[in-house]
Amino acid sequence: MSKKIVVLTGAGISAESGLATFRGADGLWEGHRIEDVASPEGWARNPELVLDFYNQRRSAARNAQPNPGHFALVALEKVYEVVIVTQNVDDLHERAGSSRVIHLHGQLFESRSTRHEQLVYPMTSDRIELGELCEKGYQLRPNIVWFGEAVPLMERAIEEAATADIFMVVGTSLQVYPAAGLLEFAPQHCPIIVIDPHQPPLMGRRNVRFVTEPASTGVPRVATELLSEY
Repeated sequence: MSKKIVVLTGAGISAESGLATFRGADGLWEGHRIEDVASPEGWARNPELVLDFYNQRRSAARNAQPNPGHFALVALEKVYEVVIVTQNVDDLHERAGSSRVIHLHGQLFESRSTRHEQLVYPMTSDRIELGELCEKGYQLRPNIVWFGEAVPLMERAIEEAATADIFMVVGTSLQVYPAAGLLEFAPQHCPIIVIDPHQPPLMGRRNVRFVTEPASTGVPRVATELLSEY
């Protein structure tokens, strides 16, 4: 039976494909306050601004390409069961070829009804327009989990983490909750490998290895080591 690797990925792996990280050093996201473009209150104030913001993010993501970090995670599937839990809303993991990806914070290339959360639609274009409605007549919005909203796939992610044989953390500062709390559910014996140029704080865990490199070099290095063990 294959060992199971659960991988928590964050903005760092997407940044190496040229996508802006969620929160810059100035606290802004692409020049906007987070509250204005990633909260129900921002949507209520100015839905047109929010739609335009994500329309631009979609265009940027479509032009981006997966990097060696993404492809190294795909390579691990040759011999391991690999489940990726990502905080990223882009589709770079899928485009690289990863077969099991849980998007905690939603998916950029999906729209959903503002009233009926279960009405989710795949997008073929990069744009959602004001006045574009779901089948029940309500405005469409990005299928993104904004600040203050529930994270519907968190329970599923916890179930995966609880059965991990190896837990990898790639390109995340472990500052955004509840995603950062996923580590708490990994078995105590489970080795943890953190791949990031910085060392996010990990309290109360043993068997932690830090690989202080960007994802594009650190993940291929670790993947080569793990594949050589088989």
